[in-house]
Amino acid sequence: MKDKQPRTDKQHKIKLRNPFKALTKFEWALWIFSLTAVTVSFFAAKNTDYSTLAVSLIGVSALIFAAKGDAFGLMLMLCFSAVYAFVSYCFGYYGEMIIYLCMQMPVCTASLISWLKNPSKNGAGEVKVGKLTPKYIAIIAVSAVAVTTAFYFILRAFNTENLIVSTISVGTSFVALFLMVLRVPAYAAAFTINDIVLIALWSFACARSLNYIPMVVCFAVFLINDIYGFISWTKRKKRQTAEETDSSHFDQAN
Repeated sequence: MKDKQPRTDKQHKIKLRNPFKALTKFEWALWIFSLTAVTVSFFAAKNTDYSTLAVSLIGVSALIFAAKGDAFGLMLMLCFSAVYAFVSYCFGYYGEMIIYLCMQMPVCTASLISWLKNPSKNGAGEVKVGKLTPKYIAIIAVSAVAVTTAFYFILRAFNTENLIVSTISVGTSFVALFLMVLRVPAYAAAFTINDIVLIALWSFACARSLNYIPMVVCFAVFLINDIYGFISWTKRKKRQTAEETDSSHFDQAN
């Protein structure tokens, strides 16, 4: 019986990575613009609720890295979900609170595990893009209808503000989160629709308190970032598909 060879230091060594090094000049510009827009709107509204500023800054930062297919973005998204749930609870948007605590945080955790387990050939800083099959489309469609319908009655029981819009937010969030676990570009497109719904939702809140103007600006900035994310993921999918094709041809030639 052969003795097990001891593991070397190299095998034990965990390689740390600086996610900021991979940002392009455009991404730095988009990130700085996003942070500035959120911060300016916060102080312009003479807001004193710093939790809304914190959630906005964390959120726009998460989207920059998620657009790159970097799992670091999902780590930030988990932090965003926790703070956003608190902000939603304070205003009485119990639907948003339940979505982020009971749906978004668990799914983000599942997505984080999925992304970390499926790095692209370019390294751990980029996830391998998945495939959206007809089977998954059918599962998403049926599940989204069931979840949205169930949440309508749950939110109504909680006397949730702006019930219909809050319910629509549940459906769009569910679809986006499911697609995010699958690692497909369509997740960013679904979040783009969700951003529009949330802009409307928090605009209603602004009618009662201008303190929530930064939340409207936040999701307007989210919209811009998610559009960029969809474009970025679509390009990444084409590149990875081309690389796999080239690799397959090379293997056949040898």
